[in-house]
Amino acid sequence: ASRLVSSPDISKGLGVRDRALMEVIYAAGLRVSEAENLNVGDINLDSMEIRVIGKGSKERVVLVGEVARDVLDLYLGRVRPTLINRESGIALFLNRYGLRLSRRSIQKKVRRYASKLGLPSGVKPHTLRHSFATHLLEGGADLRVVQELLGHSSPATTQIYTHVTRTKAEEIYHSTHPRAGDSD
Repeated sequence: ASRLVSSPDISKGLGVRDRALMEVIYAAGLRVSEAENLNVGDINLDSMEIRVIGKGSKERVVLVGEVARDVLDLYLGRVRPTLINRESGIALFLNRYGLRLSRRSIQKKVRRYASKLGLPSGVKPHTLRHSFATHLLEGGADLRVVQELLGHSSPATTQIYTHVTRTKAEEIYHSTHPRAGDSD
């Protein structure tokens, strides 16, 4: 995920936008529709929070780290102003014509960057959301916290990510616990 997110060339304006977009999806575990519908007013760079409208029009506040905050700041300060036109409105992520980036466009961008890196063809924005959840759980985050951050109403929906971490936990256990090896 980190290779994919950092792949856009930030020496170019649209590269900064693409990097900010992928950083936000990954850092906050957003659905592609949530990223598509973000508005400038949803971003608070000082508190490193983003207000997200999720499924069922449920609102939640998610956090982003310093890397996402810094690239968002660069996008908002230097790049977005060059894309704005009369039709831009309050949309956060704009295309080259000043219109809100569409869901399909976001999906195509992620696939294009993944392809350039030689990643499997199945990589999509949801892959970044999946990586977000998996990395939090592998780092020891409580399942209920991850459920809240993802905007899942049911713990059962979040359970799908525990299989990956259970596999990782078994691998770590077998490679590190002194009594996990074969018995004499």
